[in-house]
Amino acid sequence: MPLIVVGQGCGSQSRIQVIGSDSLGFPRSDCASPGVSVDVLHDRSGNFAGDLDATDWHLLELLQADGRLTYSELGRRVSLSAPAVTERVRRLEQRGIITGYSAQVDATKLGLPIEAVVRVRVRSLDEPRFRSTVLPLPEVTSADHITGDERWLLRVRCRTTGELETFVERAQRYGETTTALVFSSPVVRRPITPPH
Repeated sequence: MPLIVVGQGCGSQSRIQVIGSDSLGFPRSDCASPGVSVDVLHDRSGNFAGDLDATDWHLLELLQADGRLTYSELGRRVSLSAPAVTERVRRLEQRGIITGYSAQVDATKLGLPIEAVVRVRVRSLDEPRFRSTVLPLPEVTSADHITGDERWLLRVRCRTTGELETFVERAQRYGETTTALVFSSPVVRRPITPPH
């Protein structure tokens, strides 16, 4: 019997009714017979976690480890044809789950051995100028707008401690700062894995 899905939105989640199949990969107890209702994790904010099967997650794990793997190699590792993998990856890209591919570089070998975490308590009136002046600086490798008194968490890379001092002084024009040098980074960009 073909799969028929009847949807109904309510609050932040959607409710679907599956008629005629339990082949969606749901646990048997959740989909033991046709006509059962299933709550899915896909909410109106664009969360597709509940729509991904084990193969999608495996592809994401492989691509996060090495974004240069060919579709043929990905297919070999997940037991699918290259065209099937191509379609799955394209779908993950279209849904905004895969947002891009990039090279990871060693900043120290590029002459930027000093890494620091700079927390900034930006004054409310200075927020627009901070965003337009400090965030675009080349020293800033990442910037997170966070809760709490220190509203910004910046990771910066510099050639010398003198350059770091100059950067911090620029940031201090917009509020108080707290700076910590990074000794090492044992976890860098850990791959996103399925929720348990």
